[in-house]
Amino acid sequence: MASRLVGVIGTSNASPSIAALAYETGRLLAQKGCTVLCGGMGGVMEEAARGAASAGGTSIGLLPREASEANPYLTHAIATGLGEARNFLITHASPVLIAIGGGLGTLSEIAMALRLGKRVVALRTWTARDEENNPLPVLPAESPEEAVRLALGEPGP
Repeated sequence: MASRLVGVIGTSNASPSIAALAYETGRLLAQKGCTVLCGGMGGVMEEAARGAASAGGTSIGLLPREASEANPYLTHAIATGLGEARNFLITHASPVLIAIGGGLGTLSEIAMALRLGKRVVALRTWTARDEENNPLPVLPAESPEEAVRLALGEPGP
């Protein structure tokens, strides 16, 4: 059976609380048999990969430049040489994304994913409204458990 692919995106400079959320999200995804796809570097990306590894799971990192940038917890590190354009690859390859914390790079990934009609779960990250002040279709989550449930389309408690 093929593993479900879930993109985990977020800040490369995670606070301890954001790092803990990313770790737990990666761990829970691995427990559910998912493969974590991320940008492969530090912060949220590293913690999600570390969480997946702790549960015996798989993570793939799409690195902006060279393999030497890879965090040590990735199962597979792919050096794209594309710089920030690798965000385009992450959003296109992931059927669903969980955004945790984040700066402008994360915001660009959220926007691209929404433009592509992908499901995006927001865990302590950007939320926005359109030009008519309607909320964008991002699914807010309060915990890693809820984020994973929403990402996988599982029913609530």
